[in-house]
Amino acid sequence: MSKRDYYEILEVERTASKDEIKTAYRKLAFKFHPDRNQDDPDAEAKFKEAAEAYEVLGNEEKRRTYDRFGHEGMNGNGFNGFSSNEDIFGAFSDIFGEVFGFASGGRGANRPRAGSDLRYNLEISFREAAKGTEVGIKIPVEESCESCGGSGAAPGSSPQICPQCGGSGAVQQSQGFFRISVTCPQCRGAGQMITDPCDECMGRGSVIRDKDLNVRIPAGVDNNSRLRLRGEGEAGFNGGPPGDLYVVIRVTPDETFERQGQNLILSREISMIEASLGHRLEVPTLDDPVNLDIPAGTQSGEVFRLRGLGLPHLGSAHNGDLLVEVRVKTPTHLNSRQEELLREFAEIEKSKLSNRAKGFFKKAKKKVMGE
Repeated sequence: MSKRDYYEILEVERTASKDEIKTAYRKLAFKFHPDRNQDDPDAEAKFKEAAEAYEVLGNEEKRRTYDRFGHEGMNGNGFNGFSSNEDIFGAFSDIFGEVFGFASGGRGANRPRAGSDLRYNLEISFREAAKGTEVGIKIPVEESCESCGGSGAAPGSSPQICPQCGGSGAVQQSQGFFRISVTCPQCRGAGQMITDPCDECMGRGSVIRDKDLNVRIPAGVDNNSRLRLRGEGEAGFNGGPPGDLYVVIRVTPDETFERQGQNLILSREISMIEASLGHRLEVPTLDDPVNLDIPAGTQSGEVFRLRGLGLPHLGSAHNGDLLVEVRVKTPTHLNSRQEELLREFAEIEKSKLSNRAKGFFKKAKKKVMGE
């Protein structure tokens, strides 16, 4: 007998999202739960059939294989069926906890679990961010207790099997016509109890210790950049992998430069004379100063671009630019001679304007008269 299409079983379209597939499975699991359908001999089969469909379609990799090759593609690569309802409850304890209102527990209570990720806020200077650096940090992490080897029991002793759950970490509970596996209240899902706890970790199996790390800061990082150090987070449980450490960067402002992405912005004042006649201006950079030629007639607010003198782009050999904004300073507190020269300059400018106006009207008159 050929198997039914998994999408047909869950009553969803082939384009259904992961959340839609999960919702459809929860609905069918509630509908065909064996304890709710004790008078229906087909309910258990439909219950398992829905679980099988969800086990495949709820996993992105298995779903891609199924979409491409169908049931044949799952042979040896995907799912070979559940042997019992208990296997279904163990595999999808989170689903059944949501559907039936119980805390998940039992199977998987002692499964390997990854350690928690950690965050470390690191403040560096603007120059360190620009050039890159290596910073030593100290972080508190939870590590397996060396004294008891992570068991939580005092050296020379060992944990005892929980008498209430027999070491499974779960007990059966009934509520109405539902029966489900829940976390053992005595051992809290551990399946074992510590009667003689380790003095160093007080039975926890882990201790908090400071850990020294060197963090390499790449050149060009900005505020809120996150650096991921794999495996440097909290230790895993029951053989699970450690978490990761995320170092979040805060860059302090610089007194000289303003940052705009990977470009640097610098403001410099020049005198009215320098702006009028032209000037060679010495400009600071992240390295040695460079000379910038200011052309005659430069207006206040003009911006000059020095390419490649900004900050490095992360993961690239290219740099941003240095943008130099020129501000023309108006002279103040003039002496009598300076005032005299400026008035003379103003008269000359006025005469030039008058001559230009006369020339314009003269040309216009000739054009009108046809001369």
